[in-house]
Amino acid sequence: MKKIKTVDIATVALCSALMCVCSLIQIPSAIPFTLQTFAVFFVSITFGLKKALISTVIYILLGAVGLPVFSGFQGGIGVLTGATGGFILSFIPAAVTISLISHKAGKSFLASSLSCIPGLLLCYASGIIWYSFIFGGGSIKSAFFVCILPFIVPDILKILLAVTVSKRIQPLINR
Repeated sequence: MKKIKTVDIATVALCSALMCVCSLIQIPSAIPFTLQTFAVFFVSITFGLKKALISTVIYILLGAVGLPVFSGFQGGIGVLTGATGGFILSFIPAAVTISLISHKAGKSFLASSLSCIPGLLLCYASGIIWYSFIFGGGSIKSAFFVCILPFIVPDILKILLAVTVSKRIQPLINR
């Protein structure tokens, strides 16, 4: 049986806390602009598959049990079954995808940035399908205009910021 290192537990806890804090930084709209995806991108490319996956699951579980860790200081199963639930739940496969691709793609700024795109596309796909379902089978096209189009440029900026911060921090954590 492999022992879990204290530093790994602390890292996962800090990554989950980062996700909680980033979800509370928001610009309100129909689908709020938050830094949640920034946190998912950052944790996934910086800390790898296991830590990214566990941190993301812990973040979602904290919100599911009612802690106000989702945007707008919300928590509970109602948020996960509401309009933004598809986006939040997609963070799990996004973290896995980004971690796996970034591990294979290499450590360059461009490779790390591009490794976030499939994860972002998973978030978009899951989010608009769920959003359309919640709103009575609304069209994917109309959901695209509400849930994705306004977020494309901010999400690209979040990817670039996450990679920039990751590149600055990685030398410090790999000591």
